[in-house]
This record gives sequence, structure tokens and C-alpha cells, in this order.
Amino acid sequence: MTGPAATARIFLKRGATDMRKGFDGLSGLVYEAFGREPTDGSLFVFVSRRRDMIKALYWDRDGFALWSKRLERGRFAVSAEGSPEIGRAELALILEGVTACVIRRSPRWRFQ
Repeated sequence: MTGPAATARIFLKRGATDMRKGFDGLSGLVYEAFGREPTDGSLFVFVSRRRDMIKALYWDRDGFALWSKRLERGRFAVSAEGSPEIGRAELALILEGVTACVIRRSPRWRFQ
């Protein structure tokens, strides 16, 4: 099994999503919510109304892959506001259940 590339962009739909949707329903939602092509190699993340389930959809070279996680207790900490594009670190925090009120990165040097 392979996952999305390390350079893949991650998009989070912050509003509620019907978790009965499968490959076709979620790929159609990618067009509506993000205005993007679902086969562009990005990871698209959707959260249920109760925020106890997450589904992630991505294109895996020859077909769609769908990953889901349901919590038995608690809720995913996903705010309703913010940019739809998130980083890998923010996705990891959401999946681990970390609630971050303010995420502030310290400045780093970048070599060009």
C-alpha cells in the first residue's frame, strides 16, 4: 500500500460532510468545495457533522484511495474557520486529537 506523496498538498473541508459518501460522492465534493481536480495528487480530508469521523481521499496513480478513521470517544479538533489548505503537521495534530488554539511557527532560515 502506498500513500500520497510527501509533497502532496492537503485540503480540509471544514464544514460537515455526509460520511455515507464513497469514492464518487467525495470526488464530486472536491469539485464543489475546493474547485480542484480530484486526480491532481492532493489529499482531500472530510469531517463528519459530529466530528467523530474523518475520511481522506487521494488519487494513487491508477485509482482513488479512501482512508477513514472513526473515534469511539471524543471529537476531532477541527475549527470551522480557516484556510482549506493545511500542512502535514496540522493534519497530524488533528488526527492525534491535539487542540491548538493558535499555531504559530517560529521563523526559520531557508536556503534557496
